[in-house]
Amino acid sequence: MSFFSTRGGACVTASQAILYGLASDGGLYVPAMFPQISRQKLSELAQMNYCQRASAILRTYLEDFTIPEIDAALEAAYAPAKFDDPAVAPLRKLNDNTHVLELFHGPTLAFKDMALQLLPHLTTLSARKNGEEREVSILVATSGDTGKAALEGFKDVPGTSCTVFFPTDGVSDVQKLQMTTTGGDNTHVIAINGNFDDAQTGVKNLFASEQFNADVNSRAKVLSSANSINFGRLVPQIVYYFSAYADLMASGAIHPGDAVNFVVPTGNFGNILAAYYARSMGLPIGKLICASNRNNVLTDFFATGTYDVRRQFFKTSSPSMDILISSNLERLLFEVADREGELIAQWMKLLKECGSYAVGEQRLEWLNSIFAAGYADDMQTSEEIRTVFEQESYLMDTHTAVASHVLREYREKTGDQTITVIVSTASPYKFAADVLSALKGKDAASGLDAFQCSEELEKVSGMPVPQQVKELRELPVRHKAKCEKDGMAQAVLDAFDSVTKVAEPLL
Repeated sequence: MSFFSTRGGACVTASQAILYGLASDGGLYVPAMFPQISRQKLSELAQMNYCQRASAILRTYLEDFTIPEIDAALEAAYAPAKFDDPAVAPLRKLNDNTHVLELFHGPTLAFKDMALQLLPHLTTLSARKNGEEREVSILVATSGDTGKAALEGFKDVPGTSCTVFFPTDGVSDVQKLQMTTTGGDNTHVIAINGNFDDAQTGVKNLFASEQFNADVNSRAKVLSSANSINFGRLVPQIVYYFSAYADLMASGAIHPGDAVNFVVPTGNFGNILAAYYARSMGLPIGKLICASNRNNVLTDFFATGTYDVRRQFFKTSSPSMDILISSNLERLLFEVADREGELIAQWMKLLKECGSYAVGEQRLEWLNSIFAAGYADDMQTSEEIRTVFEQESYLMDTHTAVASHVLREYREKTGDQTITVIVSTASPYKFAADVLSALKGKDAASGLDAFQCSEELEKVSGMPVPQQVKELRELPVRHKAKCEKDGMAQAVLDAFDSVTKVAEPLL
């Protein structure tokens, strides 16, 4: 399987796409084709465990990896010691036509673990396959969850380091503590005075900077990414859509070939793009419902065909979705544009220089045949948390509640009662103050810190506080670095130079 840049250049192997993350022309790597999963293979998946399902999907893309290499990486990534549910990504039934895919049972309590527990294994394998002896230095921009998941995945992995930028006031207290208390001799966490879009744009600019790459190379390092711009982040996410469908078949809720809808809380568009890739591989998906918060640039895009970031940025109770520039949309646009890289490059140039681009009516019609979209503000999100808990005795975090609200509105508008899977992206305890306030009133969390909110939420819901949250109270804050938007390059180099311990050789 070869991989190409969305902007028309490059032709690389899977291991090269994973190792280098971003194409040299600034585009994202996409597969040359979508391998097909037959109806018979779908039925076989229903009898498999999660690692077996993942192996069946990943081997169709990672053709320069051996099957034993893939299987060993999967067994290490999804080991019982790391995930607190043997199903890894369990499916919970809410009612006859609604299920919840729980992707928060990993070490950092967020769906990013599903990919970022695997990516370090794929990265080190990729480095070996390509004779790379320099340290693989991971650069990450995070809106909350990717950062900790990347840090946890790459912590003390020989031959790698991981540097994370997060918006100073753009993550929850628990998310911030999870990142800034991370151990490991090869981890760096830097707060940026700006929002997630500033952090993400800054990281992309670092990848594109010849001077910065030269500075990194002079330190015997090579840049790579753990954001969903890296195909190694994206491909593991395809798996859990097949797994959810397989679980529905195994439970008798559907028969092979029955259409299923998925509603996905969406910020950077990677999670729902993985669902689109699964659909392109033959998974019987009816509608992909894109759920946004008040930063509803994607909702407007699917309604009008125009992507326009010239709008107010809002801080919301679902901070991991507080994004205006959804990087992974570029991969979908590549398919919308019939894989014309030159057109994608033009659209991305317009976005950078003018703040908007438009895809046209015919392409919008195609998009709307596959996608639906909606959004929820903070009040609607809070109401949804309370409603679902009262009606179904199920506790949702703020991001999952956005998706649940959007599904409710979609059904009222369309009458579509197709069995639908709500993709649950985080534990409620990562956003305990907002979830507690949703259940007990806006003043319920007043004067309480994150740990006290968690204790109160446990009393109200009966859902135990995860050990990962409890232990944060005792962990020291190790990372205190801050920088301005234009100081990211120097901040990374300073972090590199502050490390006195010599990394263990990769080879």
